[in-house]
This record gives sequence, C-alpha cells and structure tokens, in this order.
Amino acid sequence: MSDLEFFLYLLPFVLTLSWMLNFFKTKKPPLNLPPGKMGFPFIGETMGYLKPYTATTIGHFMEQHVARFGKIYKSHLFGEPTIVSVDPGLNRYILQNEGRLFECSYPKSIGGILGKWSMLVLVGDMHRDMRNISLNFLCNGRLKTHLINEVEKHTSFVLNSWKENCSFSAQDEAKKFTFNLMAKHIMSLDPGEQETEQLKKEYITFMKGVISPPLNFPGTPYRRALKSRSTILNFIEGKMNERLEKMKNDGNDSMNDDDLLGWVLKHSNLSTEQILDLILSLLFAGHETSSVSIALAIFFLQDSPAVLQQLREEQLSISKAKQESAEKELNWEDYKKMEFTQCVITETLRLGNVVRFLHRKAVKDVRYKGYDIPCGWKVLPVISAAHLDASLFDEPHLFNPWRWQQNASNRGGTVNSSSANKFMPFGGGPRLCAGSELAKLEMAIFIRHLVLNFDWQLADKDQAFAYPYVEFPKGLPITVQRLNPQH
Repeated sequence: MSDLEFFLYLLPFVLTLSWMLNFFKTKKPPLNLPPGKMGFPFIGETMGYLKPYTATTIGHFMEQHVARFGKIYKSHLFGEPTIVSVDPGLNRYILQNEGRLFECSYPKSIGGILGKWSMLVLVGDMHRDMRNISLNFLCNGRLKTHLINEVEKHTSFVLNSWKENCSFSAQDEAKKFTFNLMAKHIMSLDPGEQETEQLKKEYITFMKGVISPPLNFPGTPYRRALKSRSTILNFIEGKMNERLEKMKNDGNDSMNDDDLLGWVLKHSNLSTEQILDLILSLLFAGHETSSVSIALAIFFLQDSPAVLQQLREEQLSISKAKQESAEKELNWEDYKKMEFTQCVITETLRLGNVVRFLHRKAVKDVRYKGYDIPCGWKVLPVISAAHLDASLFDEPHLFNPWRWQQNASNRGGTVNSSSANKFMPFGGGPRLCAGSELAKLEMAIFIRHLVLNFDWQLADKDQAFAYPYVEFPKGLPITVQRLNPQH
C-alpha cells in the first residue's frame, strides 16, 4: 500500500476523530430552565396572563402557575420566550442589575405610541440622562418651595366642585386632579382653561390607545391614539416655539424655568423630538399612576372607619397647630408630620399594586438558584406578588396601615426590615421612578383635604381590576357629604 493510499485510508477516521473532539469541546451543557409551559404557538400564554382579575390579588393564572411550577417559571408571553418571577429575591436582583445583566424591554407597540425617546423604553446612557433631567426638576428643594403649594391649590380646585348627594366618578375626579397638576407643572397650563380642557380630551383618547391591543387599523383605539399623540405633540411644540421666540427676542434670561418645558429649554441640549417625547412620557407617568393610587385610597378608606378616624385626628392636629401660628398654607414641616397618612399611602400602594410587573430582557446568560435565564429571553419581575405574600406580610389581603408603624404590635404586627426591602411600588435600581416623592406628596395632600372636608360612600358596588393596568370598571361612583369646616 502506497503512502497516498494509506493516507486516504486513514483520512475519514482522522476527520471523524477531530470532529468529535471539537464537538465535545464546544458543546455547552444543557440549560436548566425553570419549569413551566410555553402555551400555543406565537401567542403562548399571553391571553391567560392578561385576563382581568381583582387588583388586590395576583390573579387566578398566576396563582395556578405558582402552585404548579413554583415562584420562578418559564412561559411564552408577548410573542417571546419568557421567565416569570414572583420570587422577591430574583425581582430585586433583576432591578439591581439593570444595565449589566438585564435591560428594559417593553413591547414595540409601547415605544410606537409613547415615542422612541420616552423614558419608559430608553436604556443605557440616554435613559440616565433623561432621568437626571427629571430628577433635577423634581428635587426636594422644588417640592418644598413650589410644588407643595401647587398640589394644594389643585386639590382644592377639584374638591370645591364636588356636590353633595350627587353620584360622580371618584376615579375621574382623581384623574382630573393629577392631569391638571401635571399640565401646570409641565407647561404652566391653568385648570379649566379651554386649551387645558382640549388637551385633556386628546390625552384621554391617547390613554385608551396605550392600554389597548396594538391594532393599527382605522377605527381602533390604537389608531385613534396615534392621531391624538400627533395632536398633543403639535400642541407641545407650539408652546415650545412660543418660548423659543420669546427667548430669541428678549434674551436667555427671559425664559421662565418654573415649569418643565422652560427648564428643559434653558438647561438641556435635547433635540425637539427628545423634548416632545420626554414631556409626553412624563405627562403619562405623572398622571396615570398617581390618579389610580388616589382612587384606590378613596376605595380602601370608605370601608375602614378606624383608619379614617385616625387620619382625621392626625390632620386636625396639624390644622390646629397652623391656626395657632396664624399660618394658612401647608409647608414641608406640616407634610413631614403626616406620619399615619404616610402609612395609609404605603398600605394603599402595597395592596392596590398600581404597577403589577415590569418588562425586562436578559442581556447575558444568567444563573439564579440553579436555573438558567438565557440571554435574549424576556424576564417579567412580578413586583405585586411580594406585596401580597403571606410569608412577608401578615394577612396580606387586609388593608392595615398600622403594619407600617414601629409600635403597632397590637394591630397585627409591624413590617420587618426584610419584608420592607421587598416592597417596591416604584420599581428599583437605576430605573426607580423619578416622580415617586411627588406622587406621595400628591396623595398625602389630596387625602388631607378629603378627610377634613367630606364623608363619602360608594354609590354603586365597584372594585379595582387589573387588566393588567389597574382601573375601576364603573369609575368608583361615590356620593359625598360635606363636613363642617375643620381646617
């Protein structure tokens, strides 16, 4: 046998051996995905996941899946393979590792309607820069010196219009309050003015599209919302051009930076498109979540006479001290005295869970508690689950503000530090809600004026549902009776 024949004879064996060695060298160990099921092709289990349920629960779908698969399970949601987490430790790990292991990943339809520069969908340095602009404008100094008085004025504007023994939607009134406040805060628009009311009308149409299926066909809520978005942006751009023209004629010092639009034009280098998307996204974020939280507080308080009594006592004490000092307007010191009011707010956020879950995506392969989370998979931290977990909160389905007091053992026990760390109504990590302190200030002042001036009852049975956005199907109809002036 010649050397060539011998070589050709051995070649297949050499190639096979080489391939096998390379295969075993590069082959990754099999993934250990969490248990679960992927549902139907493409839609997966999305329909079941989004089925409405009462907002003070995690819903039948979630309860079933957790009972069957545990607190971390796989599914197929929003068109993507997904890891769902109701595990408080993993949820915190996800939020704390934003930008390193995970990043924000909302459905494309959200970016399409809120805008590609919306803070909700931005990631990385651009999100950080936009968030810093919001934080600079919403700093504690501004809350103390300016916004606290604005919040009180807008609260009075809404509550003074309430008529006794006449049924109306408390949810709509809360939305009116937060929209008027944000319109003033962002663009110095006054409540009740024609342009403010027209903007509100367009915004309502816009919101219906944000929370509807992304079907871009004539006559659908999504298509109407895109049209309203264009109208809203044209309005904002018109206001922006008025400011720029004034600054051009009168100099940079003429630019009023008391509202967000003026502040951004004067202190940032954002493009027109970036400013428009920033303002629209802040109008969305600042209006929707705060209004739902206020409606939830009204709902919980009407069925909690002992809570209502202690709230009134605290607020009357603050009013009495102000009368003795001959002061009228609330100040930051008064706000810091509202300790039990803060407990009511915290409990409302815990039990009502305005933000149910967050959209994230793994940007690297992650291993947690023995499970693999593959790079590119969607991850949904369900932050509401920890708030309703009986292992973290005693009797979690009861509205009990005293659980947040340090000396409340006679009311069912306090929340320990470990459980408190799992409480994340405003998210966490680098994407912690920039307006969280303003939202709590709004709730506190609205609740103050509500309990000092009114008794109220439900005019029709209603309760909050998660769609997954939280809403009262009937609008939370109430009737009110005015109390004698107490402040």
